[in-house]
Amino acid sequence: MGTTKTEIFSEEQNRLALLLKAIAHPARIAILQHIITANACICGDLVEELGLAQATISQHLKELKNAGIIQGTIEGVKVCYCIELKTWKLLQARLGEFFGAYKGETGCC
Repeated sequence: MGTTKTEIFSEEQNRLALLLKAIAHPARIAILQHIITANACICGDLVEELGLAQATISQHLKELKNAGIIQGTIEGVKVCYCIELKTWKLLQARLGEFFGAYKGETGCC
């Protein structure tokens, strides 16, 4: 398999790509939407809410946590998850800048 040559891109470009890759799955979008809608830490109701196997949800949570988009705290035998605010604000800002950079039609294509 070839290399991706990430070293030729800026740190900011690589970070944004990593964050977007972490959320680029419909189950992860659904997990994030559930956490946001609940406006609280989510401890164990994702299996019932999403209808996916516990192992599948755990893997998606792991990917989101590894990217720093969510954080987890241990409460007894459960791990509760919530949005990691600093990363969330960074993602909001970078996507706003990215989409805001396009100013409209340029007359080409």
